[in-house]
Amino acid sequence: MEISGIISAIVIGIVIGVLGRLVVPGRQKIGILWTIAVGILAAFAGSALANALGVKDTNGIDWIEWLIQIGLAAIGVLAVVKLKTGNRSSTRR
Repeated sequence: MEISGIISAIVIGIVIGVLGRLVVPGRQKIGILWTIAVGILAAFAGSALANALGVKDTNGIDWIEWLIQIGLAAIGVLAVVKLKTGNRSSTRR
């Protein structure tokens, strides 16, 4: 992968991560770095899943791939929030 591909993956990951956070209702107490990391992972995993389903390359904008990526980012944001708050709630007793 070339440097331009890595940079574009990071930029797309940021967008996907932010959109994933917007989909999740309520306030998420995670930082921007977690959002970016979740977005990048969701972008790669969503692309692989879209490729496996045969919807990766379509005419025009790949809306189905974007929806898969955003859905995975929302799931990732929820998982990070659960991991971060799950540990705190068990120590408050």
